[in-house]
Amino acid sequence: MPRDWDAATYDRIAEPQTRWGRAVLDRLPLDGDETVLDAGCGTGRVTAMLLERLARGRVVALDGSAAMIDEARRRFAGDNRVECVVADLARPLPLSESVDAVLSTATFHWILDHPALFRNLAAVLRAGGRLVAQCGGAGNVARVTAALRAVDPTLRQSKNYATPEDTAARLTAAGFVDVRTWLQPEPTRFEPGEPLEAFLRTVILGDVLPEIPEPRRAAFVHDVATRMEIPEIDYVRLNIEARRG
Repeated sequence: MPRDWDAATYDRIAEPQTRWGRAVLDRLPLDGDETVLDAGCGTGRVTAMLLERLARGRVVALDGSAAMIDEARRRFAGDNRVECVVADLARPLPLSESVDAVLSTATFHWILDHPALFRNLAAVLRAGGRLVAQCGGAGNVARVTAALRAVDPTLRQSKNYATPEDTAARLTAAGFVDVRTWLQPEPTRFEPGEPLEAFLRTVILGDVLPEIPEPRRAAFVHDVATRMEIPEIDYVRLNIEARRG
């Protein structure tokens, strides 16, 4: 299964992901009665915006993190339009029926096997259904990666920042048509000190911190933040639009 998260902190600080999610959602045409898979729903902040557009529809809110899904279940307690599922997008998805569309924000780069990811999404998406997504793409957070390597060159992050060309080829191989993929720079400024370090600790460096002894983690995150020179994360987003053939 994917890494687990400090979901409560993520919910508090994930404004960039929520902002991107709103823009991605705006690219997904909906009539309001669809069943939509939110692939990598996190704590459900974007899911809530999706529900506002599905007055007669429903959402399958899926994430690989049990902690994230626990937060999502609390957010949507009593709303029978939402089904919360813990599942790994790199494996066949345990959905009982197909969905009309797939939405995803800030998730696919955490899946190392993109061919398997797109096959698994195609398997649960009805013919003609749309996939609209955004994730980290080629060149994403290069400044943070350089700072990380300067602090400890032995650490390697487990993420897949794919190119638009490779992504388009993988989508086509998985059975998608009308494929569009493109990169979009999204430099994001933070307040220096604890706001930046909390974001690094919770989101970007969360996959390497388990390799560092607990007493050293705070100093490690601080060293990475200091070496970034400016409190700005150089995000590059990979946008995806496709239709199931």
